[in-house]
Amino acid sequence: MSNFKSTLKSLIPPVVLTSLSRLFYGWSGNYSTWEEASKKCSGYDSDIIINKVKESLLKVKSGEAVYERDSVIFDKVHYSFPLLSALSYVALRNGNKLNVLDFGGSLGSSYYQNRTFFNGAQEFNWSIVEQKHFVTEGQKYFSDNHLHFYYDIDSCLNEQRVNVLLLSSVLQYIEKPYELIAFLNSKKFQYVIIDRAPLLLEGKDRITIQKVHKSIYEAKYPC
Repeated sequence: MSNFKSTLKSLIPPVVLTSLSRLFYGWSGNYSTWEEASKKCSGYDSDIIINKVKESLLKVKSGEAVYERDSVIFDKVHYSFPLLSALSYVALRNGNKLNVLDFGGSLGSSYYQNRTFFNGAQEFNWSIVEQKHFVTEGQKYFSDNHLHFYYDIDSCLNEQRVNVLLLSSVLQYIEKPYELIAFLNSKKFQYVIIDRAPLLLEGKDRITIQKVHKSIYEAKYPC
């Protein structure tokens, strides 16, 4: 297989291979507005996505599966050690208390990924602020003594003593990320963790479309 790939690369220019790969999944396009890209996408609010994520995470919650990420089930937990280290640092600096506001945290993927390390903490709460249909499903099927769901940030802050804001794979899917960052900054969070955020090394911001691999689910997002 490796010889086949090498031969393929030698015969087809890299730019052509990149273009071909984008026919199947990945990022493509350079749109002038978010609206222009959105018209060609199904969006993250698709019922297909939430149903598959819910089905996978219910298996994690019940113990039938070990770990889930983007609705895909794994037989072992894939830890993000930079994230885990940052969360541990916050807990250590706050008397073994960890109160996370996970903005755009789906139905609890990062919570289930990391909860084992903090179940013995003096105080441990993981609050998710998400789109309405995610929060409704989250409150119905996943809320427990540590995991909570809110429709907006202010509702969460009114009930929880948050000491860290988590932005994991979310900023790139916001139409106006800089306005969101300014709003979040006004809340004066003690700590902010930005995780899984793709960045351009040079040039201006670029609006693209991300096509998800069919093995996960059928979806396209503006990004």
